[in-house]
Amino acid sequence: MASGSLEAQSVFDVKGLVTVVTGGGSGIGLMAAQALEANGAIVYVIGRRKENLEKAAATAKHNNIRPIVGDVTSKSSLAAAASTIGGETGGYVDLVIANSGISGPTLSTLPKDADLATFQSHLASWDTDDFNQTLATNVTGVFNTIVAFLPLLDAANKREGRPKQRSQIIATGSVGAYNRVPIAGYAYGGSKAALHHMMKQFATNLVPYGIRSNVIAPGLYPSEMTVGLISKVDGDGWPKSVVPEGRAGDAEDIAGAVLFLASKAGAYINGNVLVTDGGRLGVIPSSY
Repeated sequence: MASGSLEAQSVFDVKGLVTVVTGGGSGIGLMAAQALEANGAIVYVIGRRKENLEKAAATAKHNNIRPIVGDVTSKSSLAAAASTIGGETGGYVDLVIANSGISGPTLSTLPKDADLATFQSHLASWDTDDFNQTLATNVTGVFNTIVAFLPLLDAANKREGRPKQRSQIIATGSVGAYNRVPIAGYAYGGSKAALHHMMKQFATNLVPYGIRSNVIAPGLYPSEMTVGLISKVDGDGWPKSVVPEGRAGDAEDIAGAVLFLASKAGAYINGNVLVTDGGRLGVIPSSY
């Protein structure tokens, strides 16, 4: 069987792809947006904070990070964003990265040696609305995003001259979906576990339509959610008992994962969870 070029520049090429990143104004979403745009993709970043989105757009290498204010917990907001993007791109999107997420109530202030009464009191103090909002953003928000962009993803597969890789949704999950030590809290870990399973279900249900569904599951990366945790580590880096690679993830690590899945390199990948955690799940109680 004849094959195309095996040069990295060709295999990992994303030039000309039309992509959408929710929560693309900061953290991992911004890293993903910058990686795609630096390599020739057109990137629409969706988020609630206009100032963050405009700052993200200002970092573009080719002036192709385009900000759109939107809220993943609002169906009408996402529908408006999809309509705007479709109107600008000729009615299609190759890739949607559903990245928006929040941490929710955490265990960070619970004493390590807490007795049962203290443990119960800490959990009981959590606001139910905060707990539910974590699920609404991290799970329902991804669901809403997928539904809003399905027609544009379908159109990408049907257009003349489409790339080898079929259109795709990538959700930003977390190793917290597998970690039995709920550092970020029960709402966050539970929401990411639900998200991973939902994306696997979409991978199956979208087969007739030729749209792929994958997950990137990061470990410790710099973001608004992890700033407190990462700032506690001194210049010597992380102990190998916490992260075998001895450091937090960075923009290059996210770029590698995103460019792999978005390009021809990942064209044969569907229903996959790509863990990028420096080996963290290998040294903590976890499950797959």
